Amino acid sequence: MYGRALAEVVESWAPGFSRGDIVFAETGWRDWAVMPARLLQRRERVTPLTHNLSVYGISGLTAYHGLLDVGALAAGDVVVISAAGGAVGSIAGQIARLKGAAKVVGVAGGPEKCAWLTRELGYHAAVDHRAGDLRAALREACPEGIDLYFDNTGGPIFEAALFNMASHGRIVCCGGVATYDGPGAEHGPRGVPGLIVTRRLTLAGFIVSDFADRREAALDELEGWVERGELKVPEHVTEGLEGLPAALVGLLAGENRGKRIVKVA
Repeated sequence: MYGRALAEVVESWAPGFSRGDIVFAETGWRDWAVMPARLLQRRERVTPLTHNLSVYGISGLTAYHGLLDVGALAAGDVVVISAAGGAVGSIAGQIARLKGAAKVVGVAGGPEKCAWLTRELGYHAAVDHRAGDLRAALREACPEGIDLYFDNTGGPIFEAALFNMASHGRIVCCGGVATYDGPGAEHGPRGVPGLIVTRRLTLAGFIVSDFADRREAALDELEGWVERGELKVPEHVTEGLEGLPAALVGLLAGENRGKRIVKVA
């Protein structure tokens, strides 16, 4: 089964890697893996180690580059983030606030998770996409329109945000969790291309490796926020290789708060 992991080198015949080194790699779902050195990325022994998979890993860097480099976040923006309690969204909302957004609104599933977003992560408001008319709820939360929408879901949530964009707004397409599990949507989002044209919207997709040359600069800022206590790092850690299938199913069902991680050893 495909899967990336943080691993410890237990034996090496490759120059540059020694027993005890911490690496990030596509190991798959297993206790042990034999891999060529060229496929390993060295990581530091930070405390806790799990931060290498969350805030200092793909999730944190995706949130950082998506908001700042792709979305061109500016002080005073009204920002909406879908899957706001997930691995990327839980970091992105805090970055938006730290960078001076006028209002940060999270979209999540269920009243408890929405309350957690505002109470623990500093979102100014949260909207429950399971509670009814999401388009109307976003209009109430953002009456002047959305300047920057960070999309982790696609599907109906994307459509609801699209109809609430302000003129010259930006949409960052990061993921499509609404389509990862089960059949695809019956139709594409309405309002395309009409609203994109009439409201002069910018829509851009990206993957985190597009910004590999900015990784160290991003990590410096993320580490500073974490060390000063300005950025919370929610992680949902379970234990045991046998728990991986249930962890994946729960992730797709939205059970997690922050990065879902399985500790194999």
